[in-house]
Amino acid sequence: MKQPPQYRVGRIADAEIAALTFQETVHTLEQWAVGRKNSYVCICNTHSIVTAGNQSEFHEALTHADLCTPDGMPLVWALKLYGFERQDRVDGPSLMLKLCERAPQMEVSVYFYGSTPDTLDSLQERMKQDYPGIRIAGSFSPPFRELQPDEEERVIHEINASGAHIIFVSLGCPKQEIWMYRNKDRVRGVMIGVGAAFDYITGKVRRPPLMIQRLGLEWLYRLICEPKRLWKRYAYNNPVYIYRFLKSYRQNKQLTLYHNQHSGRGIEK
Repeated sequence: MKQPPQYRVGRIADAEIAALTFQETVHTLEQWAVGRKNSYVCICNTHSIVTAGNQSEFHEALTHADLCTPDGMPLVWALKLYGFERQDRVDGPSLMLKLCERAPQMEVSVYFYGSTPDTLDSLQERMKQDYPGIRIAGSFSPPFRELQPDEEERVIHEINASGAHIIFVSLGCPKQEIWMYRNKDRVRGVMIGVGAAFDYITGKVRRPPLMIQRLGLEWLYRLICEPKRLWKRYAYNNPVYIYRFLKSYRQNKQLTLYHNQHSGRGIEK
């Protein structure tokens, strides 16, 4: 059974999201990596919250995660409404870059799991160029199908044998969260589901301007860029998230206040 978290949390719909600032999150994950804590981290947005309400295994994946961070600005705003006034966004690409930047200083190694072989090659080249001294323990590009048990066993053995402290997993939501959840007792190290971070960092996919991100309009930017692929998701996802958040807001705010006060962590402003 999962132990109670040792940090502040806010309940949004059916998910518990960590009320940690970006720097607090970085510090926490560095300590886990150095201490060789076997764990996994889910980086959540509104799509994650809605999916958790529709898919039981994904809900279990978020529930049993050692940390769920607020990626989308609507989740940041929700935590601010609960009283966490210092809350900021903790997104996959930014978190990954900061951890890679500090990896040489913390003497931890990283592993990249996901995306295509070409992207992984570009990613490793970029990391070595931007962060001299970084130790890349290895990488693996899984096929676009479910791995057979013997294949998965070999991959996990390779990850563990590499000695990686941090494993960045880029499979997309909900695939990456479910993969981490299923392998949480087998993979040694801190697994972090970073979504499309590999593509963003290598320039394969362009991120919107920072102002667009801060306004919570990254979804609109992506919709304009990929309307055929994303319009159905956002047409369903956005109103469903708003409905579920408002429906559970009062009860969840009370639960959040009660949980943090009785755990001794309180609401920090």
